Amino acid sequence: MTDVQIGLTGLAMLLVLIGLRVPIGMALIGVSFGGLWYLMGWGVAWGSLGLIPYQFAANWVLSSVPMFLLLGFICFHAQLTQGLFRAARLWLASIPGGLAVASIFGSAGFAAVSGSSVACSAAMGRIAVPEMIRHKYHPELATGTVAVAGTIGALIPPSIIMILYGIIAQVPITGLFLGGISAGILTTVGYILVVMIRVKLNPSLAPDVKEEVSRREKIAALKETWPVILIMVGIFGGLFGGIFTPTEAGAVGAFLACIVALMRKALTWERFRNAILETLLTTGALMVIAVGASLLTRFLALSGAGDYLSSLVIGGGASTFMVLLMIVVIYLLLGMFLEPIGAMLLTLPIVLPIIGAADLSLLWFGVVLTKLLEIGMITPPIGMNVFVIKGVVGNLASTTSIFKGIFWFLVMDLFVLIFLMTVPDFILFLPRMMG
Repeated sequence: MTDVQIGLTGLAMLLVLIGLRVPIGMALIGVSFGGLWYLMGWGVAWGSLGLIPYQFAANWVLSSVPMFLLLGFICFHAQLTQGLFRAARLWLASIPGGLAVASIFGSAGFAAVSGSSVACSAAMGRIAVPEMIRHKYHPELATGTVAVAGTIGALIPPSIIMILYGIIAQVPITGLFLGGISAGILTTVGYILVVMIRVKLNPSLAPDVKEEVSRREKIAALKETWPVILIMVGIFGGLFGGIFTPTEAGAVGAFLACIVALMRKALTWERFRNAILETLLTTGALMVIAVGASLLTRFLALSGAGDYLSSLVIGGGASTFMVLLMIVVIYLLLGMFLEPIGAMLLTLPIVLPIIGAADLSLLWFGVVLTKLLEIGMITPPIGMNVFVIKGVVGNLASTTSIFKGIFWFLVMDLFVLIFLMTVPDFILFLPRMMG
């Protein structure tokens, strides 16, 4: 058996293990270790297992991941984003589907301080869905809107997916964040259009909200948004103003969130402890998967399987369009069964060489990949955001109705994806302008 055949066999075994529901991190480490042992011997395999985790974890940029996670969890547990939805509700309630549109705006605001789709969906699900149901909104529209709005969390910076992609692909994280802003705004506008068009065609989905709100109340509601605005200005102002790096931005954001929460007397010891604990658990899980992906990269490089697959795709005469189409289909299929970060880290060792050989921008691809992975968060049968919303709303809506509610948003997502792929300058404009 040649080295390339060993590499391909390892990939096949990896897919089998994942199909058997073995945790992705354990499957990656097990297959990579076994492949290195078979190729290079016991000493090299053990040496790689001891060295690669240290090399990966010693990357200074990686320290931003737990900090951005802590920022999101503190905002979530201290309920710093509730004012966003209230303000959007009071100002937008009079337009068709106003409460649903408000939940999208609220999610976009939460995304700017969390970087997590799941946290975004959970937070807005608790706040927005009961409010919409109380005003006789159809459960499908109410839950579907919040489920898809949560996916904005990975597009609008800070984004954990983009940070990990930037580290692995060696792409400037600030550039990815700038590209993500364009994609996130386009996605937000697309979701708002879906709500307004659907309600215009079928007003029974979202009856008019009969609520007299004075201008003073609206102004007062805007004042309640100051916690998130302060954190956003602190993070983005310092980041894009060159005061601190993306690595330091996470720590600054987490510190600001703690200060704001303490000022509002919303950060109890129990809430802070829960935020720390969830940050540690999430970071640990991400690190195991990331270390496994690094080992897989070494295994594929030594076996030559990565180069073989790249040459097979590019050298086979496939056009750039066909290469991208294959990658899109693969990620959409993976998104039905795997969580986004696991799917990304599993495939990047194979996909990045193909993107590089096709002479495509790795920065542009990082944003497109993030959008692809977020579509996977709402596609059946797994649809993690759907199950998060179901867990939050309980008996207010069934899982089936939530999946029905995301259908037209999913169609819009595909249109947005096509636009981002066919007009790369839309993503690259801000990174180029900012140098």
